[in-house]
Amino acid sequence: MNEHVKPLAPEATDLSRRSFLVGSAATGLALGYAGVPGLLGADQALAAPGDFEPSVWYAISPNGLVTVTCGKADMGQHIASTMAQIVAEELGSDWKDMRVALASNDPKYNDPVLGAQITGGSWSTMMNFDAMSRAGAAGRIALTEAAAGIMGVPAGELVVRDSKVTHPKSKKSMTFAEIVKSGKIKKTFTPDELKAIKLKTPNQYTLIGQSVPQLDIPSKTNGTAKYGIDTFLPGMVYGKLVLPPVRYGAKVTAVDESGAKKVPGFIKAVVIDDKTATTTGWVVAVANTYQAAKKAADALKVTWDKGPNAKVSNESLLAESKRIQALNDSGLYFVKNGDAAAALGSAAKVMEAEYTTSINIHAPMEPMNATAQKQGDIWHLYTGNQFATRTGAIAAGAVGVDPKYIVMHQQWLGGGFGRRLDSDMVIPAIVAASAVGKPVKVIYSREDDMTMDFSRPLTFQKIKAGLDADGKLVAMSHDVVGAWPTKRWGIPAFLTPSVDNKGGLDGFTVNGADHFYTVPNHSVRAILNEMAQNATPSGQLRSVAPGWTFWAVESMLDELAHSIGKDPAQFRIALLDGKGENAGGAERLRNTLLAAMGLSGYGSKKLPKGEGMGVACVSSQERKTASWTACVAHVAVDNSGNVSVKKLTIATDVGTQVHPDNIRAQVEGAALWGLSLALYEKATMKDGGIEQTNFDSYTPLRMSQVPEVAISVIANGEGATGVGEPAVTVVAPAIGNAIFNAVGARVRALPITAEAVKAGMKA
Repeated sequence: MNEHVKPLAPEATDLSRRSFLVGSAATGLALGYAGVPGLLGADQALAAPGDFEPSVWYAISPNGLVTVTCGKADMGQHIASTMAQIVAEELGSDWKDMRVALASNDPKYNDPVLGAQITGGSWSTMMNFDAMSRAGAAGRIALTEAAAGIMGVPAGELVVRDSKVTHPKSKKSMTFAEIVKSGKIKKTFTPDELKAIKLKTPNQYTLIGQSVPQLDIPSKTNGTAKYGIDTFLPGMVYGKLVLPPVRYGAKVTAVDESGAKKVPGFIKAVVIDDKTATTTGWVVAVANTYQAAKKAADALKVTWDKGPNAKVSNESLLAESKRIQALNDSGLYFVKNGDAAAALGSAAKVMEAEYTTSINIHAPMEPMNATAQKQGDIWHLYTGNQFATRTGAIAAGAVGVDPKYIVMHQQWLGGGFGRRLDSDMVIPAIVAASAVGKPVKVIYSREDDMTMDFSRPLTFQKIKAGLDADGKLVAMSHDVVGAWPTKRWGIPAFLTPSVDNKGGLDGFTVNGADHFYTVPNHSVRAILNEMAQNATPSGQLRSVAPGWTFWAVESMLDELAHSIGKDPAQFRIALLDGKGENAGGAERLRNTLLAAMGLSGYGSKKLPKGEGMGVACVSSQERKTASWTACVAHVAVDNSGNVSVKKLTIATDVGTQVHPDNIRAQVEGAALWGLSLALYEKATMKDGGIEQTNFDSYTPLRMSQVPEVAISVIANGEGATGVGEPAVTVVAPAIGNAIFNAVGARVRALPITAEAVKAGMKA
């Protein structure tokens, strides 16, 4: 049971979902997995006296339990269990002995590749597989050498399996617990020695590739898993946001507390003077209970200067994107191969099209929240966050302290999708706590969360493509215009040098435009819309750039294929010839397309009138970290333009699959997220503010709209790739292409609406 503060008022009594589940468990109503290994829980110290800690990533206790520290944010993708599974494979531990805990923001837990604590890009398994494998192997070697000395046998004759070290010849054996208790483990490893360890080959795996029980499920079903919103500290008070009518740029000019002072328990209204400029124009009403804070916030009368973005709208954002795209000197080049302009000038056939995507909102089920407490010189933050390194620095900047005085206690995340890569939630908590001298917990309402989201940016793209007399694609120019979320972070290392070395561009806004199709003359410009950068501001939403770049690329390829009377799938297959820099990747992408076509029955039967199948294939997330993914969408379109998705068939090449069930679940979830973005989700800006405030006006996919989803996972023993995002990016273009095949309507804007389809049918 969570430790709760003694209620200050009747309304403060805890009736949370987790408390209900804990109580239910006591009466025998807990959901399954009763005997499944669990977890220590978020934010618990690992290395106790007597523990064997062969790596910063895990410790083995004298009772034989192996606790793996996960430096990644776990938001339901089970990455903590994945890290434990990789360690356990090489360590030789029994899965029932495994536990997981979440890391603090201590730099020792930084990603070994990225050098920071960040969870995104579908990178986690890919970038940590080797380090976790070597950590596990090092522990196995150290245990083996210690056991050999104790048993008086050669280490080379020992076998490690199921948390035991066995000598088959003498039938002697020792458990991990017995070896740790002995205190005889002396082996340590230098970085070079770790690098030299020979790891298992895929054919030797006994745990990787198995769908073992996820370690976080028991606590999440019995209510003991602790999310940020579950934080309770002695003496804690609550903060409720009062927000300006514009998304960014407002200033508070006056606060009238007279009404709030009539609310029992009201403490203070704190104007957030955010030195990091993450937030502008925010006020926090602080009170003894959340209910009192909410009432006080409603009673406050705040006057704002709305700032320079008060008239910005969707229409002005799009108009500005079109204006700057038309300028010859706009943007920076992400790709510049051959001479696209010259090749387009001499092409036998040139096609051009404009593609747009809307503002989209993250809206995870657990709204943003954070609790801040100062103890001595140290600030403690309790929240779930995807970028602990940056968030600690942002919190430090907000109160003017050195980042070394910020300790983040990572919690389980009730959804992230890129939203918790940002740090705004910690600012009102830490600034308010500083102002009132007490721990403060801030919980965003759903309306706060939506209107102040760091959303997916509105994007405008223009593609020109040229075919020669034989119908071969010889040139493509692609301009991508929008806000640059990564530039907003102010981290130079995260920017990509332009190919002509004229500056740094936000590669996370153009990834995917550097596709694996062979086009001898190919250019891609990344163009920053400063109006959107200032007014939105935008963030990283699940799938990031490939969610819009592949919408344009895969739609244009279909348009080109139809213009010369060629099947769009075969047109793609011919372009995926693996020439030059596309070698290897193009072949893997082609294989996924063929797999999806075969599984779906694409082209094998005549469909009823108004139905069609469409294809798309993508190398998401980034070219260097791709998971090769293809989709065949089967849709039905009625006379009014309403689109019903009957089936999505997804094939994805993940190299090495750690946990098959988890991969399939993530691919399915990603595909449905992509469907939601394709047909349903849209946010709009008017007078500088986001108009949609809840799920009555921002309408993601509903359960009744979920189609059949068929998934083919290709596991070929290559390096493990990411699966959380790629399937998001392939669905929208496949649906758009299927609509064209069904009724001849070409739609170039997301989300696809019945009105747009009907208009296309008439054209």
